[in-house]
Amino acid sequence: MLTPALYRTRITHLRRSPVHHYAEHRGYSWYVDVDDLPRLPGWLRPFARFEAVDHLHGAPQDSLRQRVDAVLAEHGIHLPGGRVTALLMPRVLGRAFNPLSLFWCHDADGALRCVIAQAQNLNGERHAYVLPPDQDSPVMVMKNFYVSPFTGVDGYYLVRAPRPDQKLDLTISLHRENQPALVATVRGTRRRASIGQIVRLQFSAPLAPQVAALSMRLQNLILRLRGVPVIPRPAEELQRVPQAISIQPAAPGWTTTNCSWMPS
Repeated sequence: MLTPALYRTRITHLRRSPVHHYAEHRGYSWYVDVDDLPRLPGWLRPFARFEAVDHLHGAPQDSLRQRVDAVLAEHGIHLPGGRVTALLMPRVLGRAFNPLSLFWCHDADGALRCVIAQAQNLNGERHAYVLPPDQDSPVMVMKNFYVSPFTGVDGYYLVRAPRPDQKLDLTISLHRENQPALVATVRGTRRRASIGQIVRLQFSAPLAPQVAALSMRLQNLILRLRGVPVIPRPAEELQRVPQAISIQPAAPGWTTTNCSWMPS
């Protein structure tokens, strides 16, 4: 799959408990190679800047590839020479906000070895989960990051994140007591990352990071007005003890007690 590419996205959230609530908004994401990030003309750069400090964790001078490698190293995963592609939103007019970023990590032979899924909340905090490389079936990961004031850090996610092709089709569901409490989807169609397409997106989906954050705040307000109880954030988000859940590992060496998640 050639990079860079653009996906005009439709993002949906369906909350099943304690109230039934549906929301959606449109935006766009870039699909890029972290070792060859897009270089746009100076006049267009304010509308699509790719800064390593907007993703994962690391020193201010670290490249995005170095930040990815640091996350993998914490799990004993080393992919020298392997390609890493990412789905993310760039910085627009000085603002970056990525509720979900995905990094597909390959070895030197081109085989997909793992996927990093980074969640970001409205406070700007980030958390990275490392997932096994199952392209067709959802994989399980324990929830251990406070994203929303209406969900704590209990339960687990089922994540289906195949590499984007002509179509982008992601699904993440939060489960409690083996029942889906929240289901989110991200779907879109691939477009060429041409200058004309980038310019058009600034009119059809202007200020994408700012609008995404505003949409989340608006939905939070609606849920408050509907009486959904706020779950206080724990004073310290506890390190989650690995739990045995009956699920078939997606690949040899991956289980729910070693490489399926990254502790806070």
